[in-house]
Amino acid sequence: MTQPVAGDALAANGGSRLHPSILGAQMLFVAFGALVLVPILTGLDPNVALFTAGAGTLLFQLVTGGSVPIFLASSFAFIPAIMHGVSTWGIAGTMSGLIAAGLFYVLLSALVAWRGTGFIHRLLPPVVVGPVIMVIGLSLAPVAVNLALGKSGDGAVVLVEADTALLISMVSLLATVLVAAMARGMLRLVPILVGLIVGYTVAALMGVVSFEAVSAAPWFGVPAFVAPQFSLEAILFILPIAIAPAVEHIGDMVAISNVAGKDFLKKPGLKRTLLGDGLATSLAGFFGGPPNTTYSEVTGAVALTRAYNPRIMTWTAIFAILLSFSGKTGALLATIPTPVMGGIMTLLFGAIAAVGLNTVVRSGEDLSEARNMVIVSLTLVFGIGGMQFGFGEFTLQGIALSAILAIVLNQLLPRHRQG
Repeated sequence: MTQPVAGDALAANGGSRLHPSILGAQMLFVAFGALVLVPILTGLDPNVALFTAGAGTLLFQLVTGGSVPIFLASSFAFIPAIMHGVSTWGIAGTMSGLIAAGLFYVLLSALVAWRGTGFIHRLLPPVVVGPVIMVIGLSLAPVAVNLALGKSGDGAVVLVEADTALLISMVSLLATVLVAAMARGMLRLVPILVGLIVGYTVAALMGVVSFEAVSAAPWFGVPAFVAPQFSLEAILFILPIAIAPAVEHIGDMVAISNVAGKDFLKKPGLKRTLLGDGLATSLAGFFGGPPNTTYSEVTGAVALTRAYNPRIMTWTAIFAILLSFSGKTGALLATIPTPVMGGIMTLLFGAIAAVGLNTVVRSGEDLSEARNMVIVSLTLVFGIGGMQFGFGEFTLQGIALSAILAIVLNQLLPRHRQG
């Protein structure tokens, strides 16, 4: 790939003379749908998520010397853990687990600096990471279906009449699918946002949306920050879930390196990008926001616009922070009906599972080999089927259990020897 010419502002700004601030606003538009959907689904504050995405991106830039054109925002991998955490330990307790997840990245960063990147691939090969990612997506399937049918995530409460909800959710889903599969240019990078807008419009026309809260909300308001509260149970439950997004971080760095024509795994180095990601995630936890991750949508926008200048992401972060201080923003997002989100989630959660499957397939692992079959099979069934182990007041289950199980099996089961 052709290396961008240093100092060439025209190429760095995407082949135009647009100011980086304008391109930065465009990048926020690309990330916005996914960014706010995570807090809406998990019960966190969308304005806090906007703030922590912006602050986390700025911290990442500080750690990496402002050299990587990447934007960090809400991670989908932690959705089931946050949902469970908020209902079990509250937002404050859940935040201690998310802070610990960020510190796990920091530990990985130190190990990379000490041992190099090879040990990560040995500890977390595709046969471990792939099934765990699949569990993340498939464990959320019932939540998506319940929301699409107009119920609460657990199915206990009917929020919208079933026939009306199904129409709204399927319109949202159809719009998302069409944009993801058929759109071109910048439009293909925002299928979630388009699905939200189309579904929201249909819901409003059907009288499902109420704008009273938006009218009453102030134009300016400090986000509803939540200070963390130490919870050992939350930490032990959430910490293993950090394994999958930590490995995905490496893939994201490879992707943006290919797009920008620079090897960011060497400079600033994986140890610094992991450190930046980890500190950004922990920072979010201190404010009550969802954990951060590098956004593939924004990387796609960088590739499409050739906007390689990292200063563009600085402006994206600034706009996210400024938008977080508008009371109207959070009030408007709170009016999105659950069927709109449910329709989109049926695709998105399935897509997460597909990413996990693709991780295993592309690695060339032979799933008919007994060792691999055992790891994948038990990881999926334990994670999705509801297996749990209790230790006093602490229960290990779901994604956390499947992640630990996959790692242990990978270390204990003998590898097949040729000949």
